[in-house]
Amino acid sequence: MTTTTANLRYSKEHEWVLQLEGNRVRIGITDYAQKSLGDIVFVENPEVDDEVIANESMGTIESVKAVSELFSPVSGTVVSVNADLEDTPETINEHPYESGWLVEVDLSNPEELDALLNEDEYEAFINEGEE
Repeated sequence: MTTTTANLRYSKEHEWVLQLEGNRVRIGITDYAQKSLGDIVFVENPEVDDEVIANESMGTIESVKAVSELFSPVSGTVVSVNADLEDTPETINEHPYESGWLVEVDLSNPEELDALLNEDEYEAFINEGEE
C-alpha cells in the first residue's frame, strides 16, 4: 500500500509539493516513487538561488536499481536544500514526506499549483499504472 498525504499536491512524475508560508513550497518524492526506486544511495539537488522550471529536470536521484531525474513540479527560486540528504540519502526511503524532503522553492508562478493533482487524483493515477 502506497501512502499519500491529503495536504499535499502531486505531480505525475511522483513529486509532492507542500505549501508553506507565502509563496514558499517544499518538494520531495512520493512514497510510491521511493518504493519504486528501492534503496536510495545518492541525491543531486539544485543549489540555493538556482532557478527551477515546472516539468524540467532539477537534479537526479540514484538508487541501487537506477539513476532517475528529479523533475520540478513548479517554477521558482530554490531557497533551501535538505543538506542532510548528502550524508543520509536513505532518509527519503524512511520518511519521504517528513525529513526526506528535497528542496524549498519560492514560487514564481503560484498558479502552477492548480495544475498538480490532489490526493485522490494522484491515488487514481498510480492505481491506473499498476493495472
